[in-house]
Amino acid sequence: MIKMDDAIKTKGEAELADMLQKSLKRKRYLIVLDDIWSCEVWDGMWRCFPTEDSAGSRILLTTHNNEVARDVGIENLSKQMNFMDQDESWNLFKSAAFSNEVLSSEFETIGKKIAEKCHGLPLTIVVVAGLLKSKRAIEDWESVAKDVKSFVTNDPDERCSRVLGLSYDHLTSDLKTCLVHFGIFPEDSDIPVKRLVRSWMAEGFLKLENDLEGEAEKCLQELVDRCLVLVCKKSLDGTKIRSCKVHDLIYDLCLREIQRENIFIMNDIVLEFDSGWTYLSMRKMKPFKRVIGDEIDYCRSGLYRALLTPVHRQLRDHDNNDLFNRTRLIFSSYPCTSHLFRKSEIIHFKLLKVLELRNIDVDHFPVQILSLIWLRYLSLQCGKKVGIPPEICRLWNLQTFIVKAPSLWKITLPEEIWGLMQLRGVYLRIQNVKELGLSAYQIDSKIIRDFGLLNNLVHLQQLETLSFIYCYDHFGGFLPASAKAFPATLKKLKLESTYLSLSYLDIIAELPNLEVLKLMYRACDGEEWRPTVMGFNRLKLLLIEQNDLKYWKATHDNFPVLERLMLRCCYYLDKIPIKFAEIHTLQLIDLTSCLPELGESAAQIQKEHEDIGNNPVDVRISDPFWGRVFTIQMNISKGVQGQKD
Repeated sequence: MIKMDDAIKTKGEAELADMLQKSLKRKRYLIVLDDIWSCEVWDGMWRCFPTEDSAGSRILLTTHNNEVARDVGIENLSKQMNFMDQDESWNLFKSAAFSNEVLSSEFETIGKKIAEKCHGLPLTIVVVAGLLKSKRAIEDWESVAKDVKSFVTNDPDERCSRVLGLSYDHLTSDLKTCLVHFGIFPEDSDIPVKRLVRSWMAEGFLKLENDLEGEAEKCLQELVDRCLVLVCKKSLDGTKIRSCKVHDLIYDLCLREIQRENIFIMNDIVLEFDSGWTYLSMRKMKPFKRVIGDEIDYCRSGLYRALLTPVHRQLRDHDNNDLFNRTRLIFSSYPCTSHLFRKSEIIHFKLLKVLELRNIDVDHFPVQILSLIWLRYLSLQCGKKVGIPPEICRLWNLQTFIVKAPSLWKITLPEEIWGLMQLRGVYLRIQNVKELGLSAYQIDSKIIRDFGLLNNLVHLQQLETLSFIYCYDHFGGFLPASAKAFPATLKKLKLESTYLSLSYLDIIAELPNLEVLKLMYRACDGEEWRPTVMGFNRLKLLLIEQNDLKYWKATHDNFPVLERLMLRCCYYLDKIPIKFAEIHTLQLIDLTSCLPELGESAAQIQKEHEDIGNNPVDVRISDPFWGRVFTIQMNISKGVQGQKD
């Protein structure tokens, strides 16, 4: 081994690395490298070790950063450490606090509560257990059990704070800002990633202009990889993070950084009471106060907060004292009861970037908002029918626009909104919707497709009736590409001027509860329809009108419970699939302005349907030119009769 003396202390790093490598050659060793913070540190250290395998020697490395583990190049030998479960937490706590002592049931009960409140973080468990090791009064333990976090924070050695502080210090400035932003959300809350990312984008935390969403996802993933952010929920395929949160100790770190006022200042906004109404008075702010569980009176009606640009030494006192011009974000921090706000106050916040007015019902669009030309994120809640004015185009920096309403008919969007070049998303949050119609007439359908306005249909979990009109483009892929993108509750679907390929109907066929399908004028393009899936399991009515369908090849398995088939103005179709005779539920075939051959095909299906023992099928043929309706009924004894109604 290398003897540590004064001569060693005078040598340079390269010489020391060479000495260490030579001393380890042809020896068997175990080296533990604890808490490697970056790939650069590892790159500088691995050269100190012999490159050949020295008789089963091993290096054990720990790190907070997944990138380091990947850079080492031993993924098959690396282990991702998860938070401890309750049993593991208790065993670690017990060994650190009691060693080999015999526990009384009283201490064990309280000790398990304390261990559970450490939330599975080994560092917290060891620190708390170590601090309690010298305390043997049950009252002291009960006090700690009530507020474990404060006990850790008051640790005189600040072990947790120092370790977490190192994690924070090793972040880039962009990542530091993104992490501190978690402090504006309620403590211990699951944060939707979409809301977090939109806020980052609006605040300008991300420097890349071309793909802000991608850059935001990379930042979030890096914070997760560094064990600073916890994943709460992922997408069904496991590739996307849907919601996240931070450990309570990280949350404390975020609040400490906020209170230093280097990145931004956070103020609370006063709620006023006047004539029985609650008003949000944006002009009256007071210093941020942390809200804990027993301080509910502080925000009984909810809590709004504002983020302000920090005081700058180079600015004049007048500019620094101007809270309005320094305010860049106003948002709802804690759930609010419905209240009002003084619209006239908005115009004072000339540099505002984010305005989130949740739980404030507006009966008309506040025109004062149109003066906030730097606004990037706007969220409104409508209690009455609200028309968004064409002047919305003045907000040329707007990236995200969210409107929440009880039903879609309460929201009217002007065509001008699609001219906002920075706009990345329009989100209509609609509650309890059972019927929805979407028409893209006179609007560039490519814009709607690129904005992904149809991607959230699946979240309308009470939707039963849906129609698309003029929803098409020349690029393909306008409607959702999977049946899973539609709500499972959907019972009725109408398509008109959508110009879909007939093969797209295989996706429609997979909708589990669809009972009515209406394919109106130019719903589909193509002459031949050959369903390739066994679907439409609950479809009772199928209407096809005004299209180029010429050949239709299907079996009873493609429409197993169909009751009514209605064909209108199908000028090229001359046969209905003969296998429809085997659909035992079939009750009606209704033909309007169709070829005579199609009527003959219907009569043949009618005959075969009854021949195999099913109930009679009514066939109705309507000639729009003569205004006549014929009913053809099959009777075994009388043959086919044409009876004018």
